[in-house]
Amino acid sequence: MKKKIVTVLLVLFVAGGFASCVNGPSDSSTKTTETQTETSTQTESTSDTEVQTEKATESETQTVKTAETETQTVKETDPQVPSEYISALKSAETYSEHMHMSKEGIRKQLTSEYGEQFSEEAANYATENLKADWNENALETAKTYSENMHMSKEGIRQQLISENGDQFTSEEADYAVENLDADWNENALETAKNYRDNMNMSPSAIHDQLTSEYGEQFTSEEADYAIEHLDD
Repeated sequence: MKKKIVTVLLVLFVAGGFASCVNGPSDSSTKTTETQTETSTQTESTSDTEVQTEKATESETQTVKTAETETQTVKETDPQVPSEYISALKSAETYSEHMHMSKEGIRKQLTSEYGEQFSEEAANYATENLKADWNENALETAKTYSENMHMSKEGIRQQLISENGDQFTSEEADYAVENLDADWNENALETAKNYRDNMNMSPSAIHDQLTSEYGEQFTSEEADYAIEHLDD
């Protein structure tokens, strides 16, 4: 009888433990699954929010760009701007982009009776609304003087600012000659050869012409180099 009681108790104990093992982990697993689901939902929500924020930012940026474009279009086609002004602006753009002229040079060309013959008002509108890098225009003009005419550094600077020349500002001319990649000795030599071959000048006279403030305005060192290599 005792053995039966012990056996029954043992069976009940084992059954109770088994039930505990079965039911316990099930609750834990359910809670873990619920936690993972909530975390996943929060992550997806955060991701959606970030995507929406990015789209909103892109939309705002596009709106700004569109507004800028529309503003520019309105400016160019503004019926309040006379057609003469628009034509003057387009002519000014050509002079700047293809001939690298100065602001004042373009303005005078636009109003010249031997040039475009626009009104002063149209020319002023054109030069004030023209988008140009005047320093770069001066530099490109200086390159032409150096490469094609073999001028000196000071000669180029004076030509750039001359009222009868290119009419750049002093600051623009200084930028040009300081950023110009030129061999001034070789420019002096090419100029000296031209005087010798076309004007039959003596070396001494050539030297004086090269250094004269009314002539080529090369430095004494550059003129010396030219004379020394004149027969090379």
